[in-house]
Amino acid sequence: MDIDQYSKLTASEARYDELTDLLSDTQLMRDQKAYVRLAKEHADLTPLVQLIRRLRAIRSELDENRELFRETDDPELRELAREEVASLEAREEELEAAIREAIEPRDENDERNVIVEIRAGTGGEEAALFAADLYRMYGAYAEARGWPVEIVDMNETEIGGFKEIVFMIEGKGAYSRLKYESGAHRVQRVPVTEAGGRIHTSAVTVAVLPEVDEVDFEIDPKDLQIDTYRASGAGGQHVNKTSSAIRITHLPTGVVVTCQDQRSQFKNKDKAMAHLRAILLDRAQREQADAIASERKSQVGTGDRSERIRTYNFPQSRVTDHRIGLTLYKLDRILAGELDEIIEALQIADHEAALQA
Repeated sequence: MDIDQYSKLTASEARYDELTDLLSDTQLMRDQKAYVRLAKEHADLTPLVQLIRRLRAIRSELDENRELFRETDDPELRELAREEVASLEAREEELEAAIREAIEPRDENDERNVIVEIRAGTGGEEAALFAADLYRMYGAYAEARGWPVEIVDMNETEIGGFKEIVFMIEGKGAYSRLKYESGAHRVQRVPVTEAGGRIHTSAVTVAVLPEVDEVDFEIDPKDLQIDTYRASGAGGQHVNKTSSAIRITHLPTGVVVTCQDQRSQFKNKDKAMAHLRAILLDRAQREQADAIASERKSQVGTGDRSERIRTYNFPQSRVTDHRIGLTLYKLDRILAGELDEIIEALQIADHEAALQA
């Protein structure tokens, strides 16, 4: 957690101090409903503020010991300062991790596995190649956290891109980390197919859906049309001589899902149904949110998948998340799966927006 991210948490601390003053107001005590509401908000903020203040104290001690290490000529004092710095840095890391966990916005889906849909948009073959880059990026991120990745369906191009790929990531808290990836991802680079060396702009859309258990979202079998067909690979070559691939159409909504990754028709059907449940629940929740008419545009965006959320600029090795104005010059590392810095900045922005709301 860098200092800019840490400084943004002062809004939580300011609100905590404000609530402390309000709760000491004898006039407020006469309004029991207001008092209980503010007392609950105060109690909810207390653990986070305590962590923030402990981290501030640790960082102050760190500065003092680092200064002592630099300025003293006494070997014994230098060794003591070095040992203290190492100990304080370990405590600093622990507190930062605790703060990240404390500010992580919670919803009922946060602990679920996710189904990720990546689709090539404008840009033709170049967009399909970037869709493959994003798939590898999320795969590397999942692998680093020990989360298995399983492909549900894909439509591969002749030169290794994906017109579309759908895959599942299984891991506790996967949705809480990856839900910020939904939206349009833009890439600016010289395509491998471009002889003139001109920079092209292409786009890929990503949708991150929480996996839904059958008991949580039931689908009437009468609403389904299930077809089987032979699975095929890139270029239309059959990779399966039996009709194991599954296509499921939800008749009331027209939503169609397919799965051809497994040789077993039953496994393909299970995966396709999991994908369908995730899509239908996501659609139902969005419709409900619109009906409530409390569409909150937070600092992390509206969540609209058509919204451009991030740009990957290859000539400058730059990645910019437009929702929070964060720019990082380490594109290679991010595409290699190092997403935590972006995700944690988005979580802090989400926490701030929720606090203001």
